[in-house]
Amino acid sequence: MQSWRRRKSLWLALSASWLLLVLLGGFSLLRLALPPRPQPGASQGWPRWLDAELLQSFSQPGELPEDAVSPPQAPHGGSCNWEACFDTSKCRGDGLKVFVYPAVGPISETHRRILASIEGSRFYTFSPAGACLLLLLSLDAQTGECSSMPLQWNRGRNHLVLRLRPAPCPRTFQLGQAMVAEASPTVDSFRPGFDVALPFLPEAHPLRGGAPGQLRQHSPQPGVALLALEEERGGWRTADTGSSACPWDGRCEQDPGPGQTQRQETLPNATFCLISGHRPEAASRFLQALQVLAALQEMSPARVLALRQQTQFLWDAYFSSVEKVIHTTLEVIQDRIFGTSAHPSLLWNSPPGALLALSTFSTSPQDFPFYYLQQGSRPEGRFSALIWVGPPGQPPLKLIQAVAGSQHCAQILVLWSNERPLPSRWPETAVPLTVIDGHRKVSDRFYPYSTIRTDAILSLDARSSLSTSEVDFAFLVWQSFPERMVGFLTSSHFWDEAHGGWGYTAERTNEFSMVLTTAAFYHRYYHTLFTHSLPKALRTVADEAPTCVDVLMNFIVAAVTKLPPIKVPYGKQRQEAAPLAPGVPGPRPKPPAPAPDCINQIAAAFGHMPLLSSRLRLDPVLFKDPVSVQRKKYRSLEKP
Repeated sequence: MQSWRRRKSLWLALSASWLLLVLLGGFSLLRLALPPRPQPGASQGWPRWLDAELLQSFSQPGELPEDAVSPPQAPHGGSCNWEACFDTSKCRGDGLKVFVYPAVGPISETHRRILASIEGSRFYTFSPAGACLLLLLSLDAQTGECSSMPLQWNRGRNHLVLRLRPAPCPRTFQLGQAMVAEASPTVDSFRPGFDVALPFLPEAHPLRGGAPGQLRQHSPQPGVALLALEEERGGWRTADTGSSACPWDGRCEQDPGPGQTQRQETLPNATFCLISGHRPEAASRFLQALQVLAALQEMSPARVLALRQQTQFLWDAYFSSVEKVIHTTLEVIQDRIFGTSAHPSLLWNSPPGALLALSTFSTSPQDFPFYYLQQGSRPEGRFSALIWVGPPGQPPLKLIQAVAGSQHCAQILVLWSNERPLPSRWPETAVPLTVIDGHRKVSDRFYPYSTIRTDAILSLDARSSLSTSEVDFAFLVWQSFPERMVGFLTSSHFWDEAHGGWGYTAERTNEFSMVLTTAAFYHRYYHTLFTHSLPKALRTVADEAPTCVDVLMNFIVAAVTKLPPIKVPYGKQRQEAAPLAPGVPGPRPKPPAPAPDCINQIAAAFGHMPLLSSRLRLDPVLFKDPVSVQRKKYRSLEKP
């Protein structure tokens, strides 16, 4: 009996993932994993949350399917396959580099922004000769005329024709060896394992950013149908938790069977909607054989919650904007080129998703800051201090000694980024000290230097002032929250109703949404995201306005984690004398003036406001408690 139940649950989890993609596009776009079920006696990883049994993660490594390379299927109507139709040797040097053919003739604002989005991505290259993939954005739906063949067509080899809307006219040239990424393709034209099926997006679909899923109730509502099955001519057959598990043809004597709803264009209000691919009557017979209703009736509310959470994650990660759909298409093609090693199943099916877990950084989940819990591991116990030295270029001797005194410090890197020559002598330290000659730009602070050997980075400005105890405690806090930023000085964003835009301030309030990167811990992976994922225009904004670099880095981490940063205690005398931003002299007698242009430019580029406010500060146990100082581990934190 237990074996039968396990088989039913396994089939149900696979069906839920399959049906979500059928709903969005008709064909599989992503390789979905099974929602979680904790293994008896298996380690749940670190840290051990008190509510782990109540709110389980979507996916656990033990439940994900094995990552095995599947042989590509031959496209319909020809002898072409992946190896014969695509030259992967052009992709081995710099990975997937995409050249976009410029538009010919007038184009809409939407298409212009789509082209700009691809050209600003890490995939783009200016040279068609150095491209792995040549992309032709089809303008058929916008102009009413079919797109013409590019001059460098070469029978379509290493080409991708991108159609976000079904083409209103027949193709005027043979696709040949070109892939097609098309919205709602037909069975006759789609070539499995070669083409990419896209969801049909409405005209008003956001270009970037995108809104979260519309699911407001994560638990099944009382009185709502348990299951709705699509039938022919747009009808729906529904069943609730009290229906019997009889066949779906209604020939059940003890129960009249599930009811028939009226014909409608939208999905019915049911916990599960099963949508057939092309033959509803075949799907009905398939369900008869499996008795899916019985399996659904035995499903616990916690399991339904996990499945609903997974649908919301998939929507937000891959489908909530046109930009995400296009970038997901390119990631799918990249996985085909490099095999499943480019993105293991865990990276596709767990937050933040494959678009934000760059394979150029690593293909192993344990190298990212998001998967320690699923992997049953914790961050290493050492960090690298990266000290940015801008004008006027005085060596931060006192700061170096304080950081080197930390028992967790593995190395100190000094990024010399000013016009003055490098000093010939540096202080002796117990840890290795390396001096890097920078390029005189603030964004250099977040370059993924190969000399950084640890996962944790302590980002510092030469004018920062920290004690060894403050560094030690902040690092221990970061080890508990490795995906977040842990800092000492904070600022907050707000909506300026008078100006109709965002603003931010460093005034001390009961809330904050950003920490200054002049003294903050974070994972080194965010240097890779900053350098290789951000559009160059945003990095230029940070270089032109030093105060913007903190905003930009906080935007990145918040967009990836959907969590606010964490504040730790900081000495009062140092807080009053702390510099505002890299290169901005201290002390500062009053908070800085808001820079709305900076934060609004960044918010517009992201397509939404990812920053989240927090009222949390983490202090050591016994911090400022009326007990003997000798009993306190971080005694220096309370010194005036």
